[in-house]
Amino acid sequence: MKDTLSKTNPALLANWLLVVALMVFIIVIVGGITRLTESGLSITEWKPVMGTLPPLSDADWAAEFEKYKQIPEYIEINGPAGMDLEAFKFIYFWEWFHRLWGRLIGLAIALPLARFWLRGRIPAGYKPRLLALLALVGLQGAIGWWMVASGLETRTDVSHYRLAAHLLTALFILGGLVWTALDLRQLAKNGRTQPARLTGFSVAILTILFIQLLFGAWVAGLNAGYVSNTWPLMNGRFFPEGIEWRHGALFAIINDPFLTHFIHRWWAWITVIALVIMARKLRREARIISVVIHTTFGIQILLGIATVMKNMNINLAVLHQAVGALVVAAAVWGAHHLGLERRSAE
Repeated sequence: MKDTLSKTNPALLANWLLVVALMVFIIVIVGGITRLTESGLSITEWKPVMGTLPPLSDADWAAEFEKYKQIPEYIEINGPAGMDLEAFKFIYFWEWFHRLWGRLIGLAIALPLARFWLRGRIPAGYKPRLLALLALVGLQGAIGWWMVASGLETRTDVSHYRLAAHLLTALFILGGLVWTALDLRQLAKNGRTQPARLTGFSVAILTILFIQLLFGAWVAGLNAGYVSNTWPLMNGRFFPEGIEWRHGALFAIINDPFLTHFIHRWWAWITVIALVIMARKLRREARIISVVIHTTFGIQILLGIATVMKNMNINLAVLHQAVGALVVAAAVWGAHHLGLERRSAE
């Protein structure tokens, strides 16, 4: 067993996955900047290989700008506002860097995976999971283009449904990387350790967190953060005015900026209660995880309130998205530990 474990080197694999997780965390931040600077539609084509390089000459820049001038965002918003080539270069940079970093994440998981695989370094049972993570990273690239494509013909921005799919897939990948790395670290400590099992309790907590993240993504996609810059009331009222109900309640819940903003700000407290319950279950056996969970959601709540009251200040809004990713990682860490406890009790 020890010889086999030494050959597979799960500790090395765990560190590799944590580095990839850090890269995913960074792209969540870059994605937030790209969204908040309205940069996402600046590149109107998807060229997985040729698109790695930015425009290198004045003629190339002029050609890219001409392509951008054909889409509704420029025709209806940025053109009338007087966007020039220098302003276009700014938004182009963030979308280009976002795509480049996504490609680097793909290489960071694919190339080491191939090397570990060929050298027989992957422990038994982990190949399907690592292949699934690689496939998700590839799928995320496709989802990203699917999202961008929604804003190139008739809309002046991307579909908030597709934006939510893109963001939540990134956070799911982050969670999967963290969970798998934690399993591998446990395997490195004890070669007989079985992977953690997701408990019913953890599923409930993560589902509550997922709903909060989903509404956060819709708020971002609908620019709903701008409908009110007061807290705890929304423009002087607990329940906001201005909600469009004519298509029914369900349509309003997922499409109306006032209502999605309202749900996001108050479902946050249900999420806090859920995470406090999780943290309390962890505080005896894993106090550090409990502290991390409390710290991340506490900072996130303060950032959310500050972002609203500062009328979507870009620095605060980016930090809010970044810490949201840390909340996900912390909750996954807690769920993993509870899953290990369940295994040991069986």
